[in-house]
Amino acid sequence: MVNDRFLLNQSSLGWLLLIALMVLGAGLGLRDPWPADEPRFALIAKEMVESGQWLFPMRGGEIYPDKPPMFMWGIALGYLLTGSIKVAFLLPSLLAGLLTITLVWDMGRRLWNPSVGFLAGLLLLFTLQFTLQAKTAQIDALVTFFITLGVYGFVRFLLCGGGWRWYWLGWFAAGLGIITKGVGLLALLILIPAIWTHREKIRAASRSDWLKGLAGPLFMLLAIGLWLVPMLLAVAQSGDPVLQAYRDNILLRQTVTRYANAWHHVKPFWYYLTSVIPPFWLPVSLLLPWLVVAWRKAILGQDKRIILLLGYLVLVIVFFSVSPGKRGVYVTPGTPALALLTAPFVAELLARVWPARLLGGLGWLLGIICLGGAGALAFSAKLASKLGDLGPAPWLPLLAMGAALLLLNALLRRAPLTAIFCSLAVGWLIYSSWICVKLNDMRTPEGVMALAAQQVPVGDELLLAGFKEQHLLFALQPVRHYPYLLGDGEQAREAAAWVAAGPRRHVLGSADIMTVCFDAVRMTNLGNRHRTDWLLAGADALKPECRGLSPQIEPFSYTPGP
Repeated sequence: MVNDRFLLNQSSLGWLLLIALMVLGAGLGLRDPWPADEPRFALIAKEMVESGQWLFPMRGGEIYPDKPPMFMWGIALGYLLTGSIKVAFLLPSLLAGLLTITLVWDMGRRLWNPSVGFLAGLLLLFTLQFTLQAKTAQIDALVTFFITLGVYGFVRFLLCGGGWRWYWLGWFAAGLGIITKGVGLLALLILIPAIWTHREKIRAASRSDWLKGLAGPLFMLLAIGLWLVPMLLAVAQSGDPVLQAYRDNILLRQTVTRYANAWHHVKPFWYYLTSVIPPFWLPVSLLLPWLVVAWRKAILGQDKRIILLLGYLVLVIVFFSVSPGKRGVYVTPGTPALALLTAPFVAELLARVWPARLLGGLGWLLGIICLGGAGALAFSAKLASKLGDLGPAPWLPLLAMGAALLLLNALLRRAPLTAIFCSLAVGWLIYSSWICVKLNDMRTPEGVMALAAQQVPVGDELLLAGFKEQHLLFALQPVRHYPYLLGDGEQAREAAAWVAAGPRRHVLGSADIMTVCFDAVRMTNLGNRHRTDWLLAGADALKPECRGLSPQIEPFSYTPGP
């Protein structure tokens, strides 16, 4: 009978990365960028390559002021190398995921032993939130890598007898994290519990040691300056108020203001403890009651490894909990520390009844849920009508996944850890290579933009009202659009004024905007995407009350590259 002993005795980085590449790389190139964030970053990267302007992120000619360009640079480089935005948009997250797993493996083997390193890498790979981010084109996977690199440098310095170069690497990596997404400074949190664990060394530090320690922030500033200095110089030389607003927004509103006085995603203090960690840190979150006891014993025994990593993890959760604005993805940088804190105790926990039952039960539960979902899709006419665009037998992938998971868990019932890892691997493979392919058309406006290219004669002008970045990403002809944050009412009025101000003009927009100024019976419906109909109209469809308006805003222009 198969048991978990084989898995617990593995240590090879090569096998670990091969498994990770299979899971995280599955489906690469099979789907397009999906809302909300992926089309934005893909469009910005594509526009960088097409325009040659890499310093300031632009979406369709409009500056994007919310994030530094580091992540978009990664996609743009992938686009240059592959020539396919469909492949390139996921490459930075995939690479960041593999590198983060490598760092965790190396920390585990240095702090404990190679088997712990291997298991920590697997635990991280199959922690739901980490896997999801490594397979998604959001910034969080990349910033998690830089934060983990910072933690790695500090751990090598504090616990592994490393020299000052590792300490300085920690600060430099934190700086790279900051210019990726402001929270890159989280790596520095591990230095707070280090004040306790290394108090004797701090007291005995020489003047030279203090000077070397105080040099750390200079390495962080050096990393930040790689982007910040060219940006500030370009803004100062341009005298452009748009670029000045970008500078002020990226340095203040998107950092200090967003953290201290968030204007969206407002959640209570305990949000991560009740709504994120239990479901999104599965399967490790099932073991937390027993892990807390093990961690307490280790702390009482003055185990510096546990004190540092656990102190860092708790501070990460507290850091994000204090801010009123919360999203589940924010705490992704905590998952590598969680994997390292769990791996040394897994063998001991598997010898207990309930930890093993919970891990095994999760695999069975996932299989049952998949079969239940397949049954609902197969026999519910209401669901079938909503998912008609998925093609024939939309229930088949869920049926295959459910059957595979139940079979796996039956065969591996005496190896609960191996069973849950295999279940999650199979689930991600089927989702990435089969379910995503079926969902792809529904999640993109490619069909809408293709119809627009057919309906609008060559040489005519097309304006997008209520556009999202995905419309520009799939545009097949030059398009115009209004500022991203312009209100719907203003967009409706401006679109009506624009279409009447010149010949051979057309407006494509969401139904809630178009019906304000255009007659429904004179518009052409190009399809329903993102929970709304997309309607095409010319000046002849204007309602009487919207005729004779004068344009007040000049729309942006975007011409897609080949």
